[in-house]
Amino acid sequence: MTSSAAAPRTFRVGIAGCGAISRNHLAAFRALENVQIVGVCDVDPDRALAAAEAWAVPNAVTTVDELLTLDLDIVSVCTPHPTHEEVVLKAAAAGVHALCEKPIATKLESAERMVAACEEAGVQLGVLFQRRFWPASQKIRAAIDDGTLGRAILAQCSVMLHRAPEYYNRDAWRGTWENDGGGVLMSQAVHQIDLLQWYLGDVAEVYGKVNTYRHGDYIEVEDSATAVITFTSGAMATLEASTAVSPNLGIQLRITGETGASASLTEFPEGSDGRLDLWAVGEKIVVEPVHPEGAEPNVDLSAINGQLVPFHTLQVKDFVRALETGTEPAITGKDALKSLRILLAVYESSRTGEPVRFAPVHAAHTSIPELRVGQKVEG
Repeated sequence: MTSSAAAPRTFRVGIAGCGAISRNHLAAFRALENVQIVGVCDVDPDRALAAAEAWAVPNAVTTVDELLTLDLDIVSVCTPHPTHEEVVLKAAAAGVHALCEKPIATKLESAERMVAACEEAGVQLGVLFQRRFWPASQKIRAAIDDGTLGRAILAQCSVMLHRAPEYYNRDAWRGTWENDGGGVLMSQAVHQIDLLQWYLGDVAEVYGKVNTYRHGDYIEVEDSATAVITFTSGAMATLEASTAVSPNLGIQLRITGETGASASLTEFPEGSDGRLDLWAVGEKIVVEPVHPEGAEPNVDLSAINGQLVPFHTLQVKDFVRALETGTEPAITGKDALKSLRILLAVYESSRTGEPVRFAPVHAAHTSIPELRVGQKVEG
């Protein structure tokens, strides 16, 4: 007598929101054999129907409630930032797992409600930060863990990007506090903020400034920001971010560990695979050009999204595997709360002119033993 293994489970997926980023989600889920995309949803019925026809999805609806009637296992949230909470809360109430685009929300209270609702319902909440799945990102994380870099003590992060007026004018919600939730920090640099806290740990204090230098005629939010971030470990980082740069200079994140070794992660042109342009370990320094000859700095945004599909796919695969095995996905809602809290602290600090303190900082090895974060030094 022979026995056969049980057939693998097929997960039924619905896509909420059919804007540009939904194509990455559709492509990522379509790449998995144990997934069936059964419906798409958009408030614009024509856009929902076009997406369904383009991807051979059997159902196109206009409300999340309709989407959730399709016996879903997973809803993929690709709606505008402030609507993430509504979709996730409805999914949780229906017992459906949610994989949400970044940022998790635009307000901390919304994000906390999303996390709590999913925990109470016993469903998973994942948030897309696909740049963690770059091999170069993973190599830096491994070098921290295995002692090559050791505990990260210093970081410099530069997010210097170009956005034309057409980017902000394409959709009415873009560039508004109410509907976009913020500017370069909320929509672009949130990815690098996520990497910073992944590498350096919990944050103790944020001191920052935001401004709008170039796009002020058609957006309310910031196009530029700077911040100094102190971590509970005592590590420190600087952040600069802007969409007022022309041409696009790309993104760099340099980490120095307690061993003295350093590594730098670069994304240039924007949307290309992250790569190590600096690997300085021991007596060996490997350096690659930050801006390779012939690389086009200002690329079409649809091309940027398209180049990230392989890493969306890796994160989607991780999320589905977590559901199969009953484990947590690599990036949870609680993880996404951390990056949101940091960027909101930059806004609050800029508004008040004061640092925002989260937790005490570890003061070991400081040259001024009595100094604590936020304390003024006289003299």
